[in-house]
Amino acid sequence: MIKKKRSNWWQLIPYLYPQWPLITKGLFCVLGFVLITLFLPYLAGRVALFIGRGEVEKVAYWLGLGTLAFLIRGIFQYGQNIFMINAALIMGLKLRKGVYSHLHQLGLDFFETAKTGDLTYRLTEDIDRVGEIVDKLSHQFISNFLQLIVIPAYMLYLNWQLTIASFILAPLMAILVSRFGEKLLLLSRRSQNQISNLSALLTEVFNGIRIVKAFAAQDYEIKRFAREAECNRQSKYHAEQLKAFQYPIVGFLEAISIMLLFLIGGWQISQGNLRSEEFVSYLAAVALLLHPIDLMTSNYNEFKQAEASIDRIFELVDHKPTIIESPNGLILPQVTGRVEYSRVSFAYQPGQPILQELSLLAEPGQIIALVGSSGAGKTTLINLLPRFYDPQEGQILIDGVDIRNVTLTSLRRQIGIVPQENTLFSGTIAQNIAYGQEKLYQQTIEEAAKIANAHSFISKLSQGYQTWVGERGVNLSGGQRQRIAIARAVLLNPRIMILDEATSALDSESEALVQEALERVMENRTVFVIAHRLSTIRRANCILVLEKGQVIECGTHSDLLVKGGRYAKFYNKQYKKGNKDF
Repeated sequence: MIKKKRSNWWQLIPYLYPQWPLITKGLFCVLGFVLITLFLPYLAGRVALFIGRGEVEKVAYWLGLGTLAFLIRGIFQYGQNIFMINAALIMGLKLRKGVYSHLHQLGLDFFETAKTGDLTYRLTEDIDRVGEIVDKLSHQFISNFLQLIVIPAYMLYLNWQLTIASFILAPLMAILVSRFGEKLLLLSRRSQNQISNLSALLTEVFNGIRIVKAFAAQDYEIKRFAREAECNRQSKYHAEQLKAFQYPIVGFLEAISIMLLFLIGGWQISQGNLRSEEFVSYLAAVALLLHPIDLMTSNYNEFKQAEASIDRIFELVDHKPTIIESPNGLILPQVTGRVEYSRVSFAYQPGQPILQELSLLAEPGQIIALVGSSGAGKTTLINLLPRFYDPQEGQILIDGVDIRNVTLTSLRRQIGIVPQENTLFSGTIAQNIAYGQEKLYQQTIEEAAKIANAHSFISKLSQGYQTWVGERGVNLSGGQRQRIAIARAVLLNPRIMILDEATSALDSESEALVQEALERVMENRTVFVIAHRLSTIRRANCILVLEKGQVIECGTHSDLLVKGGRYAKFYNKQYKKGNKDF
C-alpha cells in the first residue's frame, strides 16, 4: 500500500454535501442549544441574588425558568444528535458503497498483492470510525466551539480581569493538546495497521484451515497469532498510554486556573469591584466551560485517530485501475467465436516477459489446447482474453474487433470460464448457478445444470436447487462444486469458453462426470483448454506447446506425435508410463 501523510478529510465533502438538509436542521439545533446554555450562568446569578435577599417567590420563578430552559436545551440537544448522526450514517453508507464499487474496478494485479483481511477492516472498522468522528465533529465540535466563544465573551462582560486570569494557561493547554494529537495520529496509524495484519492473518488461516489441520500446524498458527496479537496489544497500549498521560496534565492545568480564579475573585469582591451574585454567575459560566474544553480535547484525539482511518480508506480510492474501459466503448454483439492474438507481448514486471510476440488464430467452434511446463505462460495467455490484464504490445481480436474497444461487461458476458479452483458463494445452489443475474429463471438454471451433469445430484438434495451452499461450498464434494461451476459458465450460453485444468484435481469417478459435461459444453463453441487430460487434448483442433512465452509447436495430437518434438517427449515421458497428467 502507498503511504500518504497528508490529510484526506476534504475528500469527504462530496459524500457529506448531499446531506445538507439534515445538517442545516442539526446546526439550527446546535445554535439553539448554545444560546440556551449561555442563558444558564445569568440564571444562576439571578437565583443567587434572590436567595441572598430571601425572596422565595422570585427564587421559585427563576428556578421555573431554569427548568424550562433545561427542557428546551434537551430538545435542541436531541435534535442536533439525531439529525447529525443520520447525516453521518448516510455519508458512511455512501462512502462504503463508493469504496467497495471502486475496488471492483481495480484489476487482478491489485488483489494479488492486497490482504483480504486488511481490505475488510478498511471497509468496516475504518469507515465506521470516520462516520463516528464526523457525527461528533458536526454537533459536539461545533457546539463546543461556539460555547468556547460565547461563554468567554459573557465572562469578559462580567469581569475582564477574572477572564484574563482564567485563560492565562490556555495557550499552553492548546500547545499540549496539539502535540499529543500529532503523536496520537502516528500511534493510531500503527495500531490500525497491526489490527489489519491480525485480520488478514485470521482470514488466511480460516480459508486454509484444511491445510493447517492436515499438517498438524495448529501450534504453529497459534504462536503466529499470539505474536500478531501481542503487537496489536502493544500498539494499542501505547496509544492509550499517551491519552492517559494527557488527561491528568490538562486537568491539572484546569485546576490551577480555577484556583487562580477563586483567588482573584475573592480579591475583587473584597475591593468592591465584583458583586457576589456576579461571581456566582461567573463561576457557573466557568463550570459550563469546563465540559466543552474536556470534549474538545477528547474530540481532537478522536479526530486524529480517525484521520489515520480516513487516510487508509482513501489509499484504496487513490489506486487507479490498470484495465481502463474506453469511454466510447462499444457493446460487443453476439459473437461467432473467432479469436485472434496478434503479436502479443506481456510482462507482469518490466524486463521479465511472460509472452513474447505470440500470435494464434482460433476459428469459431475450434478447440485450442495449451500445453507447457509451469510458468510457460498458459494461464497468462487466457487471462488476457477477458481483459484481466492488458498486453503491453499487440492486440487481441474477437470477430475482428479489438477487445480494448468494447465494454468489459459485454466482453466478459460472452466468455465462460471454468477454473481449476472454483469458487462458490454463500447462497442457494440456484443463486450460485445464476451468479450475477438479477432474476433467477428456474428452467434456464436446470437446463444449464443438466448440461453440466449437475441436475441429478442437485435433485437428490433435501431442498434441491434451494439447498444452501456453505462458505466456499465446503458441504459439497470437489466434483459437485466443479459441475456447479460448469453450469454457471454455461448459463449465459457464451460462444467462447475457457477451461483451466478443470478436471486435474478430481477423482476418477468425478472426473468422468465432469469430462462428460465438458464435452457437451465444448460443442459449437470456441474453447481454450489448459488441460492435463489426454482425452481433452486429443479432441483439440490445435495444440499449442508454449515455452518461455512463445509457441514452439502447434498442430493436432497425431501431427505433433509424428513430428517427434517437445509434445512427443511430454507424451512419451508421461503417458507411456501410465501417468494421465502432464
